[in-house]
Amino acid sequence: MLNEIPTLAPDGLPYRLLTLRNSAGMVVTLMDWGATLLSARVPMPDGSVRETLLGCASPEQYIEQKAFLGASIGRYANRIARSRFELDGVEYSLLSSQGENQLHGGPEGFDKRRWKIVQQNDGEVWFSLDSLDGDQGFPGNLTATARFTLTGDNRIAIEYRATVDKPCPVNLTNHAYFNLDGNQTDVRNHKLQILADAYLPVDEMGIPYQGLKPVSGNSFDFRQPKTIAQDFLSDDDQRKVKGYDHAFLLQAKGDLSQPAAQVWSADEKLQMTVYTTAPALQFYSGNYLEGTTAREHNDYAAWQGLALESEFLPDSPNHPEWPQPDCVLRPGEEYTSVTEYHFIPRA
Repeated sequence: MLNEIPTLAPDGLPYRLLTLRNSAGMVVTLMDWGATLLSARVPMPDGSVRETLLGCASPEQYIEQKAFLGASIGRYANRIARSRFELDGVEYSLLSSQGENQLHGGPEGFDKRRWKIVQQNDGEVWFSLDSLDGDQGFPGNLTATARFTLTGDNRIAIEYRATVDKPCPVNLTNHAYFNLDGNQTDVRNHKLQILADAYLPVDEMGIPYQGLKPVSGNSFDFRQPKTIAQDFLSDDDQRKVKGYDHAFLLQAKGDLSQPAAQVWSADEKLQMTVYTTAPALQFYSGNYLEGTTAREHNDYAAWQGLALESEFLPDSPNHPEWPQPDCVLRPGEEYTSVTEYHFIPRA
């Protein structure tokens, strides 16, 4: 189902909303601006419906918020240090968007564009976007597609694809924030499992300053499920960024059949399992959400939602030595990244 609402987007045209439904009664709402996930409502065994995504009350409020709620991120998700990288002997300078660094593709990243609706039905929607040579400082013309599918067993499957006519780093993701308790509760009461043996320490600006570090023996060990609160802010790596905002190198190594992470609501009545072909997940515990416009009357506070962003490790264009596939896409190749969020209600 497709709806237009009269409020106009920054390009002077109406926002377009799309609704996906499955036979289980789950309803997912999206918007063409930013190819954004707005809502994911899961029917519960007791007859109630639980909203699992953070979001705003109206499309125009998404333009004002700075938390990237539910948006598609590109050309390069996460941070690139000092907004520059070298590729094939050429140094490229990017537009910075967080201090001297570039975050989530630059000040006018893919989250701030209208994506074209290519095809849509009750079960899925395809978006496409063209990014011209030099966009935010990146080389080459890029064409991206985003396909969102709602399956019969309550999975939101997101598939990003891209092609380029010049070599360029490409790293697309979705920035959904989840709260499986369905209200403005503290997400640190959720239980979390991340199937990863290593994480990447970062400085106060989120920039990696050393190599990968084992999770064993520290607060970043989520190989066995634990509440986020259990080891929260218990070490310097967390305190630098007010909580968790770190990339984890996954055990699955791109195998979509292997779980990358699992989350349980505080009441344990809703579970979400994450699968991805990406090499890493950025776990962000919502440390700077305060003041973000909420769907309800009050603004969100810090730690009211968590993000599990599937991607390459941050600043990968400057670290070809890291043990993951090459983040540089070249002409004749196709970038593909698939991530599934599987919601499992419990009686």
